[in-house]
Amino acid sequence: MQVLLAFTVEENQLSFTELRIRTGLAKSTLHRLLADLVGARLLEKTVGGYRLSRLVFELGMRASVERTLLEVATPFLEDLYERTHETVHLGVREGHEVVYVAKMGGHRQADAPSRVGGRMPMHATAIGKALLAWSPPDVQAEALAERLKRCSPRTVVNRTVLRRQLDEVVERGYAFEFEESAVGITCVAAPVLGADDLALAGISVAGPVGRFQPAKHASAVHAAAAGVAATMARRDSLI
Repeated sequence: MQVLLAFTVEENQLSFTELRIRTGLAKSTLHRLLADLVGARLLEKTVGGYRLSRLVFELGMRASVERTLLEVATPFLEDLYERTHETVHLGVREGHEVVYVAKMGGHRQADAPSRVGGRMPMHATAIGKALLAWSPPDVQAEALAERLKRCSPRTVVNRTVLRRQLDEVVERGYAFEFEESAVGITCVAAPVLGADDLALAGISVAGPVGRFQPAKHASAVHAAAAGVAATMARRDSLI
């Protein structure tokens, strides 16, 4: 697990030296583990070192909750993209971060820091605020108790301001972000709610400041999230 978790979304190929630095394992131990992982088809040997294999991707896609969620959400994401022609995201909460499950966009994609499989702090994104606003009270308390990372000059790191924003998100049903994850990006997001009114996932649309006006698309994003939630509920009732 130390070896596998050494890889990131941005760095999916690592040299032996880099793996040794990141894992802290002895050379002989690392050599043995790498050989075992290649033999098990979890890693592939490359000219420059090692990378995660296709089998790891396949195993990830078998994760039942995310796979079902993605299957259900894809038509709604596609429809949202056709309505906006901006970058559409589907994300889930893991700990106090957003993990992006899907990202959809055309040639005019906003230069957002999000990527499939990537993570962002919840407080710095619209989709994260939507997830956090409909998270259990203990999750909210833990997330707000941590040091709030500043991702851009406009990231909200004041807890009082963030709490007020989360209350507003619950009141209106969707969240906004104005250059808080990255300079030049604005976004609107809504939660996909389960039967317990807790967020299963979040859907967002992001675009560049000056071209994209998030408030104009808030109702469409909210409707897409509600559609995914209703479809998921119908599926669950049939199981």
